[in-house]
Amino acid sequence: MYSIPQRCARRPLAGGLVVPWVSLIHGGHAAFGSLDAGRARTAFLRRLCQICGQPLNERCFLIVRPADVAQGVSSPPALHPECLPYAAAHCPMLNGTATHYRRSPVLASHPAGRPCTDPSCPCPSRSPDEGHTARSGQPADRYEAWMIAAQHYQLVPRQDAPGDPAGIDLDVPILRKRALREAVLPADHAALLDLLRTALDLEL
Repeated sequence: MYSIPQRCARRPLAGGLVVPWVSLIHGGHAAFGSLDAGRARTAFLRRLCQICGQPLNERCFLIVRPADVAQGVSSPPALHPECLPYAAAHCPMLNGTATHYRRSPVLASHPAGRPCTDPSCPCPSRSPDEGHTARSGQPADRYEAWMIAAQHYQLVPRQDAPGDPAGIDLDVPILRKRALREAVLPADHAALLDLLRTALDLEL
């Protein structure tokens, strides 16, 4: 496993893992996998790394799914090349440990394992975004990391709120692509693929 990057040396830890700068802190606990909307917006606008919170340099990586490619925008903030390996090694969704998206961000993020009842709490699932709702409980997608130059870092505004970024534009020159994890096939698709392999006498 990758050691903590030097850039993250001063970041707080939870369970021995670096708490990403954009992570939601819920009830005093880090809600890994849930973004703090305010910090994510700041990271986009100030060109900060989502892991260490420091300014991006001449090159950065974007986390990309097939749905992001279709929309032409990477929805999470970018990462330093030095921070990507650590995130890819320790994030369950990026390293392939998680096979499905979480069904309930409330239950997953609340330290007591109960729905949040604090109306002032920024708990992500009190008003889940459309993307999270659509992915809830679904098999994990393929994830890639795309490297771009800082000069091509361009934000795409949200259609319903032009002042807020929807993410980073993917319609720019890509310097490098790296596969992080493959998609998980739905059970019926996997069974069909096994039947096809058997019919064609292919190795499983």
